[in-house]
Amino acid sequence: MAYTVFDYKTKKSLKYALKQGLPVRVYQPGPFGPDIPDGSVALEGPHYPKAHTWYASCKIKDGYIIPRTLK
Repeated sequence: MAYTVFDYKTKKSLKYALKQGLPVRVYQPGPFGPDIPDGSVALEGPHYPKAHTWYASCKIKDGYIIPRTLK
């Protein structure tokens, strides 16, 4: 599972940011490193230690979400 750099409280707010054309960077917390290779990724939010209340999947390129792929 990965996080967005900005701590979106809801999936709706993440979708809104993408719709507005904001670049949304993704990272992998923990010992596996912050960078994620291009391809599909699963997201969760909000950030730990808050309880995760939303999940999403998308594709990324160069660490950023490709907007039309968010589900």
